[in-house]
This record gives sequence, structure tokens and C-alpha cells, in this order.
Amino acid sequence: MSALKIELKEKIIEQLNLEDLSVAEISDSEPLFGEGLGLDSIDALELIVMLDKDYGIKLADPKEGRKIFESIDTMAAYIEANRS
Repeated sequence: MSALKIELKEKIIEQLNLEDLSVAEISDSEPLFGEGLGLDSIDALELIVMLDKDYGIKLADPKEGRKIFESIDTMAAYIEANRS
């Protein structure tokens, strides 16, 4: 597992107060919203803030966020391609 994916899982657990989850319980390819982790639109806003604060990535289009936040895999790929 890449260091970035582990870091993302740790940040998501901390940022969204998911203390009952461990890094090992979050699958890289599992959907973050809906049936996967069950995140909602408020959580999406928290993730957008986290991307800006921790990786210097600003998301202007919410529809773009929908694709980026599909899974840990898609988040990590986007961050690696776009971090400042």
C-alpha cells in the first residue's frame, strides 16, 4: 500500500471523526460515498478543505469532486497528479 494512500486514510479517519474505523478497514477501491464508507455531502466539503489545506489543491467544480472522491485510489491518483 502506498504511503499516500495510508496517509489519506489516516486523514479521513481524523478529519471526519471516524475513530471506530482503522486504516486497514478502508479498502483502496471501495466507494467513499453511498454503500462504501457511507460518507455524505458534509463529509465531501470536509474532504475539499483537507485537499486545499494539506495538498494545495483547490476544487472549484463540485462535479469534479465527485470523480476525485470516488475511492482512495482515485483520490491518491488525483493528488499525485495535481499537488502543489
